[in-house]
Amino acid sequence: MAAEAAQRKTEAVAGGAPQALMSVRGLGIRFKTSQGVWQATRKIDFDIAPGERVGVVGESGCGKTITGLSILRLLPNNLSGLDGSILFDGVDLATCSARAMRGIRGRRIAMIFQEPMSALDPVFTVGHQIAETLRVHTGIGKEEARAKTLDMLRRVGIASPERRIDDYPHQLSGGMRQRVMIAASLICGPQLLIADEPTTALDVTVQAQILELLRDLSETSGTALMLITHDLGVVAETCTRMITMYAGEVIEDAGVDAALVRPLHPYTSGLLRSLPHLSPRHGKLPSIPGRVPSIADMPNGCRFRARCPHAVAGCEKEQELRDAGGGRKVRCWRFGELDLPGALQHAATAPIAAMVARP
Repeated sequence: MAAEAAQRKTEAVAGGAPQALMSVRGLGIRFKTSQGVWQATRKIDFDIAPGERVGVVGESGCGKTITGLSILRLLPNNLSGLDGSILFDGVDLATCSARAMRGIRGRRIAMIFQEPMSALDPVFTVGHQIAETLRVHTGIGKEEARAKTLDMLRRVGIASPERRIDDYPHQLSGGMRQRVMIAASLICGPQLLIADEPTTALDVTVQAQILELLRDLSETSGTALMLITHDLGVVAETCTRMITMYAGEVIEDAGVDAALVRPLHPYTSGLLRSLPHLSPRHGKLPSIPGRVPSIADMPNGCRFRARCPHAVAGCEKEQELRDAGGGRKVRCWRFGELDLPGALQHAATAPIAAMVARP
């Protein structure tokens, strides 16, 4: 797996800058309901380079998970339309055939789902479920698949893998089930791993272990990581780039350090200010008033305008994702004149990850 990753990286950088492994342009997802067709996301643009770790953040209902599912075409049956393109290594996943998609899903792009107990089949052993993915995509024999499964269980930190390989999901703890999910996702050596809230419902110690595991596996295997989370501390500890989503749109895209030190969008700044351990001691905890608008009632113009303390005349106009320089993008026409507080306003000498990470 490491050799394949090194080869991919060599090919990517040959002759110049690395090419994007995946390039999403104008992604829009529409669903059919009894009340009509609703637009869940629109104009989603972002790139992920080989080996890059990208965090996707935002409140619940902002479109993070549905964007990740759309990449693998794992959308509900009431899908009305998928607009735009999802170019992955030269293949448009938005329009490719179901057969081509089956060859990519699990083999070249894998996903860790939010709840491992729901994602794992309770009537099969965890070893069978991991090995099945490998056998379907590579055609190897049962004994070889079992040996590779044991090796992968060791790599993800499962104690006594020779015994655990024949356990059923209900016999494992939450942290061990999440490690099994990671093993199943990585067994075929994917180029991209989508992790949707991989530390939800785990205690703090296990969360830290899972995050360290994901980061180390990405660094050693060259697998790109798309980490979907609402926890900015997780992004600070694990990722190199941060994409902020709001109401079905990408509103900011920047390197993690730059986004945390000086956010360009008021929503990103509001998320940072609402972290309890970054607020003044004994002071009032800042919050973002209101809530994410419903998919059935999306406002015109800037979708954050009703909750934004910096909204002025002109914000009612449609906002485009603008180039802010330095590889940054933002969906706010006032970004050049606003000086928004970030994570290090009161502790400029502290390490960024340490300031944002959970205490």
